[in-house]
Amino acid sequence: MAAGRDLCTTPAERRDLLRLLRRLLRGPVEMGAGDGAALRVEGEDLSLAADLVARAVRHGLVAASGGTLSATPQTSAFLRRAMLAGEEAFAGQHRVEVQETVDVEGERQAVRRNLAESPLSLLSRLKDRTGGAFLPSEAIEAGERLAADFTRAQLQPRVTASWEPRLSARGKGERGGQAELADSAIAARERFALAAEAMGPELSGVAIDVCCFCKGLETVERERQWPARSAKLMLRTALLALARHYAPPPRQSRRASHHWGADGYRPPMPR
Repeated sequence: MAAGRDLCTTPAERRDLLRLLRRLLRGPVEMGAGDGAALRVEGEDLSLAADLVARAVRHGLVAASGGTLSATPQTSAFLRRAMLAGEEAFAGQHRVEVQETVDVEGERQAVRRNLAESPLSLLSRLKDRTGGAFLPSEAIEAGERLAADFTRAQLQPRVTASWEPRLSARGKGERGGQAELADSAIAARERFALAAEAMGPELSGVAIDVCCFCKGLETVERERQWPARSAKLMLRTALLALARHYAPPPRQSRRASHHWGADGYRPPMPR
């Protein structure tokens, strides 16, 4: 939007210009003299600085013929870019972006990652009293794996109407429900159920709320009537239990039994 920066020097000018351009897309307007150096759109509550209108004409966004202004082929394209830039700025207020380096086809490339896309990404920045990560990396990975299975299992409740065409119609008496699920979704449901069982009923709820339904810790505490700052402790315990479920620690060899005896005691030897 280089042209937009040259055209408008203040947010007020940018707002007035966009109002004018939107109006011109509906048809030409007649301009009259306003207060001071302003121009007024006849019959409407819209006035602009005469210098701003002249700049818009120079940039080809507005065509002037006498006292009539009309749109040009560049008007619509400029408006689309302006609206997209505004949406990008609004979305940027809700992002927490960090610079990272990833391996793409064998080459290291710098990328930007939005931590706010996942609640676990934001929680991974929490620190404990020693300054270390409050949630270990294996806990974060376990939570993301749980969320991935939740999505693949199609467990997210639908809150809007589905306009997707059905691949096949189910006749009367035919099975529905799980019979219509893909094998991958069924497998994901089985993995999700095993993961929830591994965490237990006391811990699985908070993990599912945060990782799958993207609820904040304060929301979880309010809904469950928990004390403040208790949800993050419960979440940490749940995710560590889940990490052990996904990657069980190696079994230790059975320890040899020991017997106590007095001096000179000798265990019986097999014959």
